[in-house]
Amino acid sequence: MNVSPLEKIGRPATVLLVDDNEDHVLLTRLAMEEARLTVDLHVVPDGQACMDFLQRTGAHADAPVPDLVLLDLHMPRMDGYEVMQRVQADAALRLIPVVVLTTSADIVDVQRMHALGCNSYVVKPVNFESFVQITRDLGRWWFSLVVLPTAVRPQ
Repeated sequence: MNVSPLEKIGRPATVLLVDDNEDHVLLTRLAMEEARLTVDLHVVPDGQACMDFLQRTGAHADAPVPDLVLLDLHMPRMDGYEVMQRVQADAALRLIPVVVLTTSADIVDVQRMHALGCNSYVVKPVNFESFVQITRDLGRWWFSLVVLPTAVRPQ
């Protein structure tokens, strides 16, 4: 059996979930548990808090570098589009994979986020079993198959 890059360095994946909907945050937590993903999950409610976390400023001065960001699109203060623009403008931050995890299946949103540099765009399913399966698939892809930049550099 292959050992994932994160298992080789002996820590769970650090995931930053950026979502202003408390119900979606709870569903994501439950789906991760149900999918048996071992992650260090951090949650922020909007794009500004996301940027503070990623840049380690304010209340997030001691934040870890996430292995993966799960980014919602439509949020107060700063939306997912602006977060992607800022992440892509920063040489260090653009190494962190960003998966858009949203309810919008609008092709304009999909194309715009890919043009801004997101690594994947996933539409949240409405049924919990499907959400668990997507979460399991995301976990397998990002934490077992892909070599993440954060797994090969110090925190």
